[in-house]
Amino acid sequence: MPRINGERLLADLRRIADFGRYQTGVHRPHLSPQDVESRHWLAGRMKEAGLEPVIDGVGNVIGRSPRSGPRLLMGSHTDTQPRGGWLDGVMGVIYGLEVARALAEDPDTAHLAVDVASWADEEGHWGSMIGSKSFIGRIGEADIDNARHSVDGSRMRDALKAAGLDKAPRIELEDGRYRCYLEAHIEQGGLLEAGGKRIGVVTAIVGIFNFRLVFSGIQNHAGTTPMPIRKDAGAAMMRLYQAVMERFPALAGPRSVWTVGKLSVEPGASAIIPGRAEMVLQFRDAELAVLQRLEATLLEIVDEQQKRGPCTIECTNISRTMPAPMEERLLEALDAAAEKHAAGLHMRMPSGAGHDAQILAQRLPAAMMFVPSIGGISHHFTENTADADIVLGCQVFADAAAKILKGN
Repeated sequence: MPRINGERLLADLRRIADFGRYQTGVHRPHLSPQDVESRHWLAGRMKEAGLEPVIDGVGNVIGRSPRSGPRLLMGSHTDTQPRGGWLDGVMGVIYGLEVARALAEDPDTAHLAVDVASWADEEGHWGSMIGSKSFIGRIGEADIDNARHSVDGSRMRDALKAAGLDKAPRIELEDGRYRCYLEAHIEQGGLLEAGGKRIGVVTAIVGIFNFRLVFSGIQNHAGTTPMPIRKDAGAAMMRLYQAVMERFPALAGPRSVWTVGKLSVEPGASAIIPGRAEMVLQFRDAELAVLQRLEATLLEIVDEQQKRGPCTIECTNISRTMPAPMEERLLEALDAAAEKHAAGLHMRMPSGAGHDAQILAQRLPAAMMFVPSIGGISHHFTENTADADIVLGCQVFADAAAKILKGN
């Protein structure tokens, strides 16, 4: 089986972290100058590895193998969260690059073909996983035209022009080119570390449902309006939030999570009864039936609160990503490679975060593998994984890739 070069792997990870370095992490939003620079650097490393790189019309970087025959596609993303970590996403891209090099350097596997991809905007600066969705034909030119930056509202078309990509075509998946898609990632949680494990074999990627709830009441004076006649939108929001927290646990699966990470009241002054309030409720699970139960219960709660009054409630589904089970035969290859290199130190687990693999899984058999996150920390510049775990994970990934491509 191929042997990866751990020093080369770590050197590439540390070098790409220089693009947008922020304290111990990285600030590299998609299509920022640092992101564009890193994509050209990555394309150069792909070319040095014998791949044929291209940066397409949404910013995907794809290094294609010149070898013939069935291929394996590996990848993840190199854009980051604001002031995020140095491994989230990019580790999976550099794993793919190192696996391609290791296969080419071993006479027994030099004939095997691996393509490597860095998908554009996985972190959702302009949309939701635009790069992988573009690759499988899920979005069109109108979607790119309408894409706006989540913070400043600028047009993605303008950012692509500034990056010199406005004339580049978008690359789409060729039917029959790949046997499967593999993605590696840091866990972004603490289960592996807590269990003393070093490899996580991902069974499924969670679905994510997001709902915006808007509460309309009457803005009035906080000192002169009696409690019985108030139409306090903030209070209505809190009552609904409490009902969700009381009723969801009985319906949830063992790994269900729900969060209100955004809420507001207007006009937001201590002496004014809020006339309007808004919150965004998100829930996640790897089982569609669980997500459907939670959604049905949310709608029941909204209906009950509407009837109770005194405020009106508007509930809108703003996005939903379906859960994606991973391919069993690919999981078995990852299991076998993990057992070879880390006997008894691997486990199967679902992913609580969304990943490009769930998009690729709509067109290709797909699988994912995790390595531990120190302290379970991610989406923060202190995110880290032990060097030994990074190297081990890449070796497991290389063995699994060779096994899958050889068909044994």
